Amino acid sequence: MNILGISAFYHDSAVALVRDGEILYAAQEERFSRKKHDHGFPHRALEDCLKTVGVTLDEIDQVVFYEKPFLKFDRLISTYMQFAPRGWRSFIAAMPVWFKEKLYIKHFIQEATANRKIAFVKHHEAHAASAFYPSPFEHAAIVTIDGVGEWDTLTLGEGRGNHIRLDQAIHFPHSLGLLYSAFTYFTGFRVNSGEYKLMGLAPYGTPRYADRIRDHLIQVKPDGSFRLNLKYFNYHLGLTMTNRRFNRLFGAPPRRPETPIRPLDMDLAASIQLVLEETVETIVRYAMKKVDSDRLVLAGGVALNCVANGRLLKNGVASQIWIQPAAGDAGGALGAALWYWHQHLDHARVPAPRDSQRGSFLGSAFTVEEIRAFLESEHIAYTEVNRENLPEEVARHIADQKVVGLFQGRMEFGPRALGHRSILGDARSAEMQRVMNLKIKFRESFRPFAPSVLAGRMAEFFDYNHPSEYMLLVYNVHPQRLRALSAEENALDGLQRLNPVRSEIPAITHVDNSARVHSVDAETNPLYHDILQAFDRLTGCPVIINTSFNVRGEPIVRTPAEAWRCFRNTNMDVLVLENFIVEKGESERIPLDPEWLKQFPLD
Repeated sequence: MNILGISAFYHDSAVALVRDGEILYAAQEERFSRKKHDHGFPHRALEDCLKTVGVTLDEIDQVVFYEKPFLKFDRLISTYMQFAPRGWRSFIAAMPVWFKEKLYIKHFIQEATANRKIAFVKHHEAHAASAFYPSPFEHAAIVTIDGVGEWDTLTLGEGRGNHIRLDQAIHFPHSLGLLYSAFTYFTGFRVNSGEYKLMGLAPYGTPRYADRIRDHLIQVKPDGSFRLNLKYFNYHLGLTMTNRRFNRLFGAPPRRPETPIRPLDMDLAASIQLVLEETVETIVRYAMKKVDSDRLVLAGGVALNCVANGRLLKNGVASQIWIQPAAGDAGGALGAALWYWHQHLDHARVPAPRDSQRGSFLGSAFTVEEIRAFLESEHIAYTEVNRENLPEEVARHIADQKVVGLFQGRMEFGPRALGHRSILGDARSAEMQRVMNLKIKFRESFRPFAPSVLAGRMAEFFDYNHPSEYMLLVYNVHPQRLRALSAEENALDGLQRLNPVRSEIPAITHVDNSARVHSVDAETNPLYHDILQAFDRLTGCPVIINTSFNVRGEPIVRTPAEAWRCFRNTNMDVLVLENFIVEKGESERIPLDPEWLKQFPLD
């Protein structure tokens, strides 16, 4: 039975195909449309899905949508009625979209899928299904936290065998995700896009406003339930996240995008990050005690906060955690399909020893013949290398301080590049973070890079050894790898804290000595594993930089042509397309003219 899951019409639209409970395909529409967080119906991803799996629309037995539109519409109307006449502007802005498009989602999907049968699942049920069903656990606590689904903003429950049960929820407008997004907005980043920037900025500040947040903005009870003080927010009423009362609470207006980051922004980032971590820990402790399990699965946008996730492990809240790699709305497409197979149709589930997500390499791939045809059609000079020799060649370039774009295998599902659409660099280099941020990614210099490490060597370089295959856990660099800072270096504050060399692997060591770890094993990621092994043989270090293959403001590349364009338009040194290597000469490098860089906005 072929079940097609769809998420669309809010952000991060995606499709997923599940056959008899097996995940065959999943991809976001943004990778095809090249619009970051594309919310439109995923026509292109659907077409690629059918082509990759080798089925037609006539062979799709069931379509499942990741939320219930009329329940969401009920929330919109009820919220307006509760707060009327305030909120009139946002209500007027929202209504044309609903009457033109969102109330007719069923009809729209039927048209796009040749009148296949359609079912609808609640938003947080789709999140919960995406977290539990692919996990390796027979029994686990389920926690889903996001901005808002239909009414729910947080749900707690239990997964056992082939069934999930969600028995507690917090409802809009009280939302931990929207609280964090309010600070994202206030510090000048884009809501639903810049939350990870806020998380990355937090270590530069001091959580001096944490008590003010606890006293005025959120009340958390011992069981993890919470309420927001809505008089400080505007997201339920207007077109902004916060209001003037919020401004007065922190003594300043919101930072305008493209303007310098203020000390206030750093301290607010540190403060809300701490409050988020504390609240998530309280919620999870209660959820796990309630279902009597030491195993946890997470989904929803807040589950992408890898600092909070790492804290759960290090504080012993859970012995094992599995987080849906596409934890946001994109993962809802996969959850919807899995929910229908296991929960609705009651089919048995046998948990895979690792998980059933196949390393999250669920998109399409390009053959060697297709890549060769592209290179020759564009008259691009290349070297073809045997698979046996390729890891050594790539590792040598990285060890020579080259920045390498790696394009291989099936595309990752979710926001993280995991070695199939990645840009790689030498983590031992003190300059590599700054070089890659400014010359390759064209993004803020404070942004940290993630390390990829051989799974079997992780404990030598980081302070925790729980697998982090999907780059969703933050650990500290092992104390034995750290460098003692001088008094002058310790006295630095703000963005100046970026300057000192803090460890043997400084390019991936954040200013608080943390790192968002990506553990790599031979089973799910053989070529990338071999590259890390080859780099270790050359240098004695099994750690390299891994960042997504894109520039700021663009989705991760999907095709060889997009990889080539990104390579050509940045100061990347080497491009690896499967077993083809393209090198850039000195004459091809781009002068980093400030006027040219303006095409890549800071926020």
